[in-house]
Amino acid sequence: MDVFESVRTVLAVRQYQEKPIPEDAVRQIVEAGHLTASSMNGQPWHFIVIEDQEILGQLATLARSGPYIAQAPLAIVVGMEQSPFAVSDASRAVQSMILTAWARGIGSNWVGFNNLQDVRPLLNIPENIEILAIVPFGYPATSLGKGLKKRKPLGEVVHRGRWNQPFE
Repeated sequence: MDVFESVRTVLAVRQYQEKPIPEDAVRQIVEAGHLTASSMNGQPWHFIVIEDQEILGQLATLARSGPYIAQAPLAIVVGMEQSPFAVSDASRAVQSMILTAWARGIGSNWVGFNNLQDVRPLLNIPENIEILAIVPFGYPATSLGKGLKKRKPLGEVVHRGRWNQPFE
């Protein structure tokens, strides 16, 4: 799948098959995050790969918006060193991982954004690392309508040259 097709069709997946993700896919997903560009090449991110079902279950209870983490065969906890660009850089890394997984038929969804401090002691994350997200990954439990997104028309959100100049 090419990059634009991944962007066009990716959907949030919250139900997963009980099927492990092959090691080469896990490595490629993490490497996609690792290879993401960052401001001044600061690379402020840290990724914790979680495949242990017990820990995935604990993460599901700690992340209020992600009880479905417990079903996933894999989750990646994304931490950040403090930097003015950390949120932007680590968010880009998350998106790279999500799109790379999607191109391989693996679904995911961003969980959290703040309020993940209770994850810190579970994973021995030091105090100087802020937790940005938990991203569960797995093969979708049901078939999904790829690309069926409800988006505003381009003319409502894209301007050419100046505000309110039509993009045609």
